[in-house]
Formats: sequence, C-alpha cells, structure tokens
Amino acid sequence: MIQRILEYFERRSFGVSTYLGQRFNMSISKIRLFFIYSSFLAVGFPLIFYFLAAFVLGIRTYMKRIRTRIWDF
Repeated sequence: MIQRILEYFERRSFGVSTYLGQRFNMSISKIRLFFIYSSFLAVGFPLIFYFLAAFVLGIRTYMKRIRTRIWDF
C-alpha cells in the first residue's frame, strides 16, 4: 500500500525536486525532505513555492517543445 502511494507521488511530482537536484548538484531525497519539513514549520509556504516552480517548469518545457516544432518546418 505504501509503495503504491510512493510510486504515485514520484510519478506526479512535476519534476521540481529532480530539476533542483540537478541544478544545485544535490540529492533529490534531501530536497524532498527539505520541502516536507519546512512545510510543517512554515505552515505550508514551501508548498506554494513548490507548486509555483512546477507551474513555471511546465510552461518552460511547453515553450521548448513549441520552439522546436516551429523551427522543424
């Protein structure tokens, strides 16, 4: 049961932790733990940052896909 929940959240995590881990050369699990612990301490403010970063990364990948399609013609 717990394994299924973990797999669900790993597939749907928007890639924010992975992007930040690659960008700052840190472990992805440490970044995830930071968001979890800081959410409890700061009453959810890091979750707002996380979803905002997911939104920006989604737009960024969308724009990259569109840009490559335009120049493929």
